[in-house]
Amino acid sequence: MKSPKEFDFTSRDFERVRALIYQRAGISLAASKQEMVYSRIARRLRATGMTSFAAYLDWLETGKGDDEWEAFTNALTTNLTSFFREGQHFPILATHLKGKKGPLTIWCSASSTGEEPYSIAMTLCEVFGTLTPPAHVIATDIDTNVLATAQMGIYAKDRIEKMTPERVKRFMLNGKGSQAGLVRVRPELREMVTFKQLNLLADNWAIRGPFDAIFCRNVMIYFDKPTQGKILSRFVPLMKPDALLFAGHSENFMYVSDAFKLRGKTVYQLADHAESAGQLRSHLA
Repeated sequence: MKSPKEFDFTSRDFERVRALIYQRAGISLAASKQEMVYSRIARRLRATGMTSFAAYLDWLETGKGDDEWEAFTNALTTNLTSFFREGQHFPILATHLKGKKGPLTIWCSASSTGEEPYSIAMTLCEVFGTLTPPAHVIATDIDTNVLATAQMGIYAKDRIEKMTPERVKRFMLNGKGSQAGLVRVRPELREMVTFKQLNLLADNWAIRGPFDAIFCRNVMIYFDKPTQGKILSRFVPLMKPDALLFAGHSENFMYVSDAFKLRGKTVYQLADHAESAGQLRSHLA
């Protein structure tokens, strides 16, 4: 027998949450996410002193809880990440950047707690053989909480277990005393990365291209197809002609936008550039 919930949570409450997070962040919550929504938003009820979901949602919708929108969005954002996650992408990025002259700029559009943009920064260091390469990483996320963690660049040691000893030695500093058991990303890498809050659904993005690569991994899965298409179309003018777009392992943009061509598994390039490169190869053959 299930114990009674602390707060009443009706199907109408759930549908209101789904509608609000879609309007606010473009996140399309599946019908199966009801328990997750209850758990995460119940914390906001406790934090704000609200006694029901209906009252909390009314408060948001009437504008009286304007300051709470950020916390509401943060609560429903999933942040699963690790250093060099989906590791096949980083050698591809390295090969793409070799021989290029700086300054290079890469956009990580869903940075979460920082592991992905720092992995990109490490790759840049390895390509150029220096901790101060002629390159910069713009790292954005809708969730301000994870961005604060990312900017600190401090992680538990178990977060770097899958990194090679060589990378750990080169790019991480061991905590001592009260910081024992923690590591911090070297200051040179932290200086390479600029963290900004950005909602991919916002009318204006406070970033400028052109970028040599865009990482948009494991975020499109939360959007419906029309939203995905809109975001992809906005990537196009921000990319250099030969730029690469990296997607997550379960994402496929081929049925969403004809602006991109598949370069490799979950790696895309602009269709116009792919066609031009193909015509050049045919001409030279």
